[in-house]
Amino acid sequence: MLTSKKRRISLLRYWTTRYAITLAIGLLVLAMLSVVWIRHTTLENRLDVSEFLAAELAGRIAGSQQGSEGRTSAAYLDQDMLDARDELMKMESPPSIFITDAGGTILSEGEQDLYEENAFPSSVLEKNSDVQTFSGLKNDMLVYLIKKPIVVDDVTFGWVVMLQPEDEFADLNDEYRLLALLIIGSGLLGWAAIYILSRRLSRPISAAAAAAKEIRNGNYGVSLIPSKAKEQEVYDLVTSFNDMAVRLEQLEAIRAELLAGVTHELKTPVTSISGLLQAVKDDVVTGDEAKEFIRISLSETERMQTMINDLLEFNTFAANALPVSTAPHELNELTKRIVHEWNLARNPEGIPVHFQAYLHDLLVLMDPDRFRQIMMNLLNNAAHAIEEKGQMTITVRNEDPCALVDVSDTGIGIPDSEQTLIFERFYRGENKKYKVRGLGLGLPFSQLLARAMGGDLELKETSPLGTTFTLKMKKQNRPPK
Repeated sequence: MLTSKKRRISLLRYWTTRYAITLAIGLLVLAMLSVVWIRHTTLENRLDVSEFLAAELAGRIAGSQQGSEGRTSAAYLDQDMLDARDELMKMESPPSIFITDAGGTILSEGEQDLYEENAFPSSVLEKNSDVQTFSGLKNDMLVYLIKKPIVVDDVTFGWVVMLQPEDEFADLNDEYRLLALLIIGSGLLGWAAIYILSRRLSRPISAAAAAAKEIRNGNYGVSLIPSKAKEQEVYDLVTSFNDMAVRLEQLEAIRAELLAGVTHELKTPVTSISGLLQAVKDDVVTGDEAKEFIRISLSETERMQTMINDLLEFNTFAANALPVSTAPHELNELTKRIVHEWNLARNPEGIPVHFQAYLHDLLVLMDPDRFRQIMMNLLNNAAHAIEEKGQMTITVRNEDPCALVDVSDTGIGIPDSEQTLIFERFYRGENKKYKVRGLGLGLPFSQLLARAMGGDLELKETSPLGTTFTLKMKKQNRPPK
C-alpha cells in the first residue's frame, strides 16, 4: 500500500505551534492598539493636569492682586503644588512656568530655561485654545504650551504660561514596560495552557494510534483504559476502540473457524463419496447394495452442491450483483402458503406449527422468491433449535409503518455471548455447530435480503424458553377506490 511521503508532525506540536503563532499575532495587534490608547489617554490626562495647575496659579495670582492698585507683582510659585503635579503625572522634570503681563512680556519665570525671549507673541496668547504646540524655542524644540489668563475684576492683567517638551509629555516608559509585562505574561500563560490541554488531548489519541498499530499487526488483545478519560468525546473514542478490538478479535476467531468449518463441511461429503464409489469400483458391494451406495453418493453430491450454491449466491448478493424486484403482495396469504409448503416438505419430525394471520389484509412490497428464502431459513433454524418436544408460532402483525412477521420457537434459545454474532456471515453457534451441518450463511443472507426489500430482520427476544425473530416488511398502502 502506497503511503504519503508528506512530513507529518505530532498533534501536540501542531496545535501548540499554531496556537503560539495565533496568540503572538493577536497579542501584537492588541499591544499596538494598547500603545495608541495609552499614549492618547496619558497625554490627555497630563495636559488636563497641567491646564488645571496653570488655572490654579492664575487664580492665586489674581487673588494676590486684589487691592494692589493694579500693579502686577511677581507671583509666588507653590513648589508643593509642582511636586504634587509631577508625582501625579509621573514626570521627572517640572515644566517651565512663566508669568507675563497682558501684552505677553515675561515678568517671572521658573527654574527651567526653555524660552530665551523676553515676551511671548501676542498671536500665541490670543488663541482660543489654552493648550497648543509651540516651536519658537532654541534648537526648534517642539513643546506643549498651556496658558491661563490672570483676571481681576473681569480685566486680564497677565498670563500664566507653562512650557513642557513634547518628548517629556509623551515619555511613557513605565506604562510601556507594564504593558510589555502583561503581554508577555499573557502570551506565556496562554501558550502553557494550550500546551497542557493539547498534551492531555493528544495522550489518549496517541494511545489509540499505538493500539491500532498493534491490531494491524494481528494483536487483538490490546485495550485502553476508559476511566482516565474525563472528556465525553475521548471517553467515547476509548470505549468504541475497545469494543472494536473485541469485535475484531471475535471476527478473527470466526474467520479461523470458518476456514476449518468450510474445509470440514466440503471435505466430509467428498471423502464419503470417494469411499462409496471406490467400494463400488472394487466390487466390494454389488447389486442392490451398490445401487444404494451410488444413491448415497448422489445425495452427498447434491448436498455439497447446495452448500457451494449458497456460498456463491451469498457472495453474489453481497456484491450487489443479484437483483431484487419488489411488488405489492398480500402478506397473510403468502406467509400461510410458505408455512404450508414447509410443513409438507421440510418437517419430517412433525413439529406443530401455528399460524396466526392478521385480522385484515396487509399489502407489502416484496420479492416473493426472496421472501420465501427468508421464511424457509427462519423455519429451519426454529426447527433446529427444538431439541425434543416443542412448537413453532408464525404471527403476522401490523405496526405502522411496517408489517411484521414473528417466527417463534420453544427451543433452547441463544446464549448471551452469541447474540451479537448470529448475523455474522459463516458464524455458527456452539449448540448448532455439531448438530446441523452448514456454512452459517442462513441468517446473514436472510438479513441482506430483507434490507434489500426495504425491511429488516432482527432478533426480537431469546431465552432458554425459546427465541423470536421479527421480519419487518415495507407496507404498500391500498389505492383509494
